[in-house]
Order: sequence, then structure tokens, then C-alpha cells
Amino acid sequence: MAGTHNYKIFKCFNLKFTVSEPGPPDDVKYIFYKFSSGGDHLSADQLGLFLEKHQGESDLTSSDFTQIVEKILQLRNQNEENESIEKKNEEIETSTEAASSIEGISLDEFFHFLLLNDFNAPLKSQVHHDMNAPLSHYFIYTGHNSYLTGNQLSSDCSDVPIIKSLLDGVRVIELDLWPNSTRDDVIVVHGRTLTSPVALIQCLKSIKEYAFVKSHYPVIITLEDHLPTDLQANVAEMVTEIFGEALYYPETDGMAEFPSPESLKGRILISTKPPKEYLESECSSPTGQMDEPETDSKDESDEEVEDLNASEEKSLQQCAPEYGRLITIHAGKPKGQAKDYLSVVGNVGRLSMCEQRLLKTSASHGDEVIRFTQKNILRIFPKGTRVSSSNFRPHIGWNYGAQMVAFNMQGYGRSLWFMQGMFRGNGGCGYVKKPDCLLSRGPHGEVFNPTRALPVKTTLKVKVYLGTGWSSDFSQTHFDSYSPPDFYTKVCIVGVDNDKVKKKTKVIDDDWFPVWDEGFEFPLTVPELALLRIEVREYDRHESDDFGGQTCLPVFELRPGFRSVPLYDKKGSQLKSVRLFMHFVFVSC
Repeated sequence: MAGTHNYKIFKCFNLKFTVSEPGPPDDVKYIFYKFSSGGDHLSADQLGLFLEKHQGESDLTSSDFTQIVEKILQLRNQNEENESIEKKNEEIETSTEAASSIEGISLDEFFHFLLLNDFNAPLKSQVHHDMNAPLSHYFIYTGHNSYLTGNQLSSDCSDVPIIKSLLDGVRVIELDLWPNSTRDDVIVVHGRTLTSPVALIQCLKSIKEYAFVKSHYPVIITLEDHLPTDLQANVAEMVTEIFGEALYYPETDGMAEFPSPESLKGRILISTKPPKEYLESECSSPTGQMDEPETDSKDESDEEVEDLNASEEKSLQQCAPEYGRLITIHAGKPKGQAKDYLSVVGNVGRLSMCEQRLLKTSASHGDEVIRFTQKNILRIFPKGTRVSSSNFRPHIGWNYGAQMVAFNMQGYGRSLWFMQGMFRGNGGCGYVKKPDCLLSRGPHGEVFNPTRALPVKTTLKVKVYLGTGWSSDFSQTHFDSYSPPDFYTKVCIVGVDNDKVKKKTKVIDDDWFPVWDEGFEFPLTVPELALLRIEVREYDRHESDDFGGQTCLPVFELRPGFRSVPLYDKKGSQLKSVRLFMHFVFVSC
């Protein structure tokens, strides 16, 4: 563990600071003098005590603390000496040993150390959740129509968004399978739309190549199948040949419990309807989409839409046996009454429903939904009218234990920011352990109710000190043609309804390096499901405020103490230099 930390420490010590950046806040000065016992320098032992007591760093050693101080002192000497690299290296080794024995790091060096993103990031970079529970015990990073490059009706289909999703940590990829025009090959396309197809084999090869670049935990491919038996057999051959030993499927039909992410490392799983359901009709939504039945009408019920789809019945042939045996996670769609399709008896499987159906079902059968998700997998997908590839608020699914909240990853907006934020947790591996409240039952079988008012469990105290990096990442006239920007920061909680709150700092006028030095308190009843949403805006008196960066952080993952918080653009890509200097502390009730 120490070796990993050493690598993280030293690879980020080349950060440069400009003279125009603000100096240490008063809180940093106070902490520095507290741990230095009033001295002008912080020794390795004193730095170690600070990291342990204030920052909560429990897995660093005294050797790590010494190396941090020595590295900072080396950089000090490098900046002071204007000599050749060879001569510097010889003198630095000698001067560092002498310096470290009589002094440590200064206040400014301490502050600059705290601003290092890699070492003082707000979240842990390693996987640290228990990964040995069944798959149903995790939220899983899930894509919807993963092959689309843009909108749902006329954009191109490609393996490029699949690759990007995998590199971003997405673990569930959705492919819609159709026969090509000559019915002798399989294509991936959004059926009955104007989208252009991509060959299935290209998508499979890209999944094989990029599946485990970002994360070693399992990739699940959900298939929406519109194929005759002979092409199903072709798919089985393709999948088996391309994935080889990475392909996982059970030896027997059905499973009483899902395997764990840990046991499935490096494996690829197939999820689709079991063979018996291929005799059912193909269903098209009112918008022409070929997803499971869904509705976006204010006066149409799900049952009415199912009746509409039944009128377009078109029988499929029996599933090819070589194809059917590759299905690890059997999928289905809601039929009949909620008490029937939410039954938890028998083998485990996956149920798929649209966002509207979940809202309706959870309102009347919330307990049954949570009991279902304790053992089975629930997938929630966007309603059919989201043709622009927009998304819904993911807590609609997470608050009821839904593991696969399927999102249009090619879109952007706050809902996607929430999704990206949740899966920054647990080292960004794409699997986040669900909180115990969603997995446990009371003595009489009672389960968690996300709509019920609960007592405050903890209070999160957040302080926003300052921001930096905009002058490097944006042009001088990006925010205002004639003066420096006027920044303010929004700090919000997103989670169960009773925990949601929005706050913001004051506006700092005409400053590329704003100093707010403002604190906020957030009493939380279910911190395990809460996200801290942070967004910097540039105040505009005459038009809408300009966007200056954002991030979402899972509250249950926040590291206490002083933290350097990187910000992201609207699509979720990290800005090169922009970051906030913040402080987090939890106060238990």
C-alpha cells in the first residue's frame, strides 16, 4: 500500500504556482501553526501527525511523511539553484539531507502541498468496497443505447461511444440486434428510426479490446434481440470466438443468487430475455423505439401501451440453443400486477422498466420494489420521448435499490453529472456497494422507505475557500470581454427528497482567483444516498450566468480535511487546471 501511495505522491510534485494566486487561508495558517507547535516549519513527524489526525490518512507510514518533506525540499532547492541538472542532483541530495534534519516545510510549501489534486483529492482512488457480495448488492454504471453517437432518432450508430463509455468506467453496454437488409448478418441499430447501423462484430471487438482498461470488474452486455434463429446462432458464434475465456455463463439453467463482482473480474456476461420469451411479440413504443413497452403520455397508462403493442404482434422463432445457453442474466419486462412481477421467488433475474413505470410502481409498491432489488436486478431506462438523449434524475432508481439505472452517456446535463458523480466512488471501478439500508430488513420484514422523514444521521460541514485555474484553461475574454470574471459557487445536496438543499457563496467581482472563505452545513438523514453537487458560475447582470465548472461527489466517499477538488466541463471531462480548495468534516448526531 505504501508503494502505491509513494507513486501517487511523487508523480504530482511538479505542480507550478503563479505569483498572482492567493495565499494560504487563515484556517490553513491556524492548522500549520497548531501542528508545528508555533514554529516556522513543519517537520516530517509533524506533517505525519497532521495527515493522520486532521486528514484521516491511516495507511501512510513515517517513511512516507519523510519522503514528502524531502521531496518538497528538493523542489525548493531546484527552484533556488540555477545550475545544470547534473550538478543540481548532486547538490540537492546533500542539501536535502542537511535541511531535513534541521527544518521542514514552510507555510507556503504546506499550502501548495494541500493544493495537489492527486494527493489531496476529495475521494479515494482505490477500490475499497466489499466486492464479494452478489451483483444485486451494487449500483452498476449502466449505459442506454450505448452505440448511439447523438439523438435517438437520426444519429449514427458506432462503436466509438461504446469505447468512450468503457474508458469512462461504464460496466453495462446495451446493444440492439437486427438483421441487415439481406438478412445474412447482424447489425446494431436503433430499430425503426433513421439511425445508421454499425456491424455487431465491430462492436464486440471493441468491447473485447476496451472492456478492462478502466476497470477489471465485469462488463455486462444487455441485448435487445430482434433476430431469427439462424442469426442468433451467428451471434453465439461471434460472441464465443471474440470473447473466448473472458465470456462467463453458468453451467446450469438459472441461478439462486448472482455471483460477486470479485469472482467475475475480467469476465463478460450476456443479459437478455430467456428463450421462452422469444415467442412473444416485438413491441414498438409510440415513438417508434424498440425498447420494452414504455409511455410518455400524460393520459396513457402502461397497460394501454402494452395493448397497443400487442396489436402489432409478430412472432419470432424459438431461440437458438447455442445462443440461449450464453445468457447469464435472464431479463424480463413487467406484466400484469406489480405484486406478480416483483415476486422474489425462484431463480434470480433482471427486470427492465422505463422511468415512468418505476415512478408509478414505487408510489404504490415501494416496499416490494426494494425487496425485489435485494436479490434481483432492476434496470430503469429513459422514456421514449427523450429523443434528444436527455436523462432522468438517477435517484428515482437508486433510492429504491435499482442497480442498472441506464443513461444516455452521449448526452449531458445535471442528471448525467449525478450519474458520473456516483461512480467516481469506489475508485471509479463502475460498481458501488449499495448502502445497508437498501439491503436489510426489520424484524417484521419492513424495508427502507426513501419518502419517510427520518432523523438526522450526520451533518456535513463544507467550506469553500478559493478557486484557481480559470486563467489557464479559459481565454481572457471567455467570461467577460472587458474585465476579469465574477465567480460564485453553488453547493447543493442531491439524494432522498428530505435531504435536498441548495446554497451558494457570494459573488467575487473581477477576480480570476476568487476567495470566498464561506462555510455551509448540511444535515443529512440518508448520507449514504447523497451527492454533493458543486458548480461554479460567472455572474452576468444582463444575460444568463456563464458556466465555470462542476463536479458531483458521493457524500459517503468524501475524505475529511483540506481537499483540492477538480472541476469538470458540461460533458464530464476534467478541466486541466481548474480546482477549488475546500474543507470537509462530518459531525455525527
